Amino acid sequence: MEKTQTLEEFYKSKLNWMPDNLQKEMGHFNVFRLDEFSGPKAKILPYSRKNYYKISLINGHTRLFYADKTIEFDTSALLFANPQIPYSWESDAEQQTGYFCIFTEAFFNQFGHIKEYPVFKPGDNPLFHLSPSAVDKISQIFLKMLQEIESDFTYKYDVLRTLVLELIHLALKMQPAKGSQYNESNGNLRVSSMFTELLERQFPVESPGQRLKMRSPVEFAGQLSVHVNHLNRSLKEVTGKTTSALIAERVIQEARTLLRHTDWNVSEIAWCLGFDEAPHFVNFFKKNVQLTPKRFRQNRDV
Repeated sequence: MEKTQTLEEFYKSKLNWMPDNLQKEMGHFNVFRLDEFSGPKAKILPYSRKNYYKISLINGHTRLFYADKTIEFDTSALLFANPQIPYSWESDAEQQTGYFCIFTEAFFNQFGHIKEYPVFKPGDNPLFHLSPSAVDKISQIFLKMLQEIESDFTYKYDVLRTLVLELIHLALKMQPAKGSQYNESNGNLRVSSMFTELLERQFPVESPGQRLKMRSPVEFAGQLSVHVNHLNRSLKEVTGKTTSALIAERVIQEARTLLRHTDWNVSEIAWCLGFDEAPHFVNFFKKNVQLTPKRFRQNRDV
């Protein structure tokens, strides 16, 4: 399973330099031309999750793979990506053209909640087909971003936030692109792959302040834009196990690790693993391991 790509890794791998403001409290923003990152030797990107938001203007024949669907377009499209949803896309063009900007949630912390916009919410289609006039308009917005990021204007990041919001509002006025389902077998594999990534990205739990964001089949289905019954059928077909069973197995695995290798108390571990009440975690653990968390911690050989 490919690990999360951080902004630091993006800059080191793609540009071999690091912006000075990357770790500042104001958050981070940058904008690029897409053709600087594509070409005949470009590899198809795997399903991946970034720890930042991304908006891309993509020109040329492209396929977006998302859950059990593929969305294909021959002209231009606007793609919104957020840290919660894995996806992949590929292009037949020898040289992909367009633009993209990247930014952290902290970049908008004092200016609203960027994740609340539908284009960044789970369950919504992140891709929008563009007319020639829309391409021109959106290209001009990205060009303004490129000019602004290079300027010495004191309030340039306020201007850049406004331009990002302009892109979002333009998209909200459009009709999202429609996708077609894969055949049942391929669709099940896609859904299973994305479920596994969504599950794994929550681990490892590395501090008492970190908590699982998803622990129920319904929550995972919502992230993947599929019905919970469809998610369960897909996982059953591919793994032979139900959604609930796979989630429980991974939570138990992490619980064992935390009990063995940390000095956190049982209540802290329960909270990190998504349990509001410690007794619920104790019952869950005992049902799956046949020992209470306390007894398990005492018996290091189990």
